[in-house]
Amino acid sequence: MSGDHVGSVTRRSAYWGLTVLMLINMVNYLDRFLVPALLQSIKGSELQPSDFQLGMLGSGFILIYTLTAPVFGALGDRKSRPRWIAFGIFLWSAATALSGLARSYFTLLVSRALVGVGEAAYGTIAPSLLADYFPKRSRGRAFAIFFCAIPVGSALGYVFGGLIDKHFGWRYAFFVGGIPGILLAALTLFLRDPPRGSGDDSSTERQSSVTKKDVVATYVGFLANRPYVLTVLGYAAYTFAVAGLAYWLPTFLERARGVSRESATVGFGAIIVVTGFIGTFVGGWWGDYWAKTSPHAYLRLSAWTMLAAAPFAALALIVPTPEIYYPAVVIAQLLAFMSTGPINSAIVNYVSPGERASAVALSVFSIHALGDVWSPGIIGALSDVGSLAHAVLLVPIVMAICAAIWWKAARAAERVA
Repeated sequence: MSGDHVGSVTRRSAYWGLTVLMLINMVNYLDRFLVPALLQSIKGSELQPSDFQLGMLGSGFILIYTLTAPVFGALGDRKSRPRWIAFGIFLWSAATALSGLARSYFTLLVSRALVGVGEAAYGTIAPSLLADYFPKRSRGRAFAIFFCAIPVGSALGYVFGGLIDKHFGWRYAFFVGGIPGILLAALTLFLRDPPRGSGDDSSTERQSSVTKKDVVATYVGFLANRPYVLTVLGYAAYTFAVAGLAYWLPTFLERARGVSRESATVGFGAIIVVTGFIGTFVGGWWGDYWAKTSPHAYLRLSAWTMLAAAPFAALALIVPTPEIYYPAVVIAQLLAFMSTGPINSAIVNYVSPGERASAVALSVFSIHALGDVWSPGIIGALSDVGSLAHAVLLVPIVMAICAAIWWKAARAAERVA
């Protein structure tokens, strides 16, 4: 990545900001994936939830996350970004610890909903801040590093949750899980907040600002941006599929394949961290390399990798032989993670610098409102009326739909250019 100064941000400040934001993202996903690792224990506890209710622990969290994202997006384009990020981290970390005190299903659901509010503040504002730390030519790689925290954090959630659950019980996993975020919230207050557009090339782009523009007009204006709209719709399908698989796969392995609970959570966590780390880095670097010759390479790369992931996901869920389904899961996850950096780079590149937090906020709202708000609950409901083995087959179908939408988005971007 470039060693030049970026606006008022030096190379050292940019990399320090990237490091802190990456660590926060890791803790963010550790918290999210504590719940999938604890599903069977929560089901067997005094709370006695159904599979649909277990699914709604994920869906309820995402629903509140989705509804509050536009609010934080507007704040992120107008106010101090580090301060609002710190607020979000502290809130979700405190709510995570409170989840361990729940004495009814309803109080657990409310606690997870509060986690959604905190994570919405971070999830919408952090990409905008990161985009101003690095220039366009290295933004794909910066986002790849930032998003590599997703598989690492997710894996830690599975592993940490599974091990704490086994030795101390599911409540203690929530207690301990809230501690790292509180420490990182304090660290965030010392991050630099450069001018919007500092990482972009032209002075015209830098002057573009949403601070004096009506909030509603800003969000409505995005709907006329066809490449942006299609990119986000494809991202919604991606989120539906990937989140649904991540939420239910450890339980699927235990119920349908006879894998022990500890092996299912720790084993899938290991797969996530390896495939996610490699896939995210390869996708980010490949996207930046391809973008040198094709301005819409990020979208095309994402479309191809998701199209390739769909049949491997289907194979992993249909074939009961471990020698087949484990390698298939690895390949499917590797391909899916390759689109993480490129697709987020595409989103911030298709809007003006002064509107990026709002664009990310609308993206967050849309991908969750149309994606993983529904997938854990829908798969859980299908499992209640049939079987989990059949319910999860919805995932590869939606993966293929995602690939088709992103390919159409690339075509639309070519026509606009």
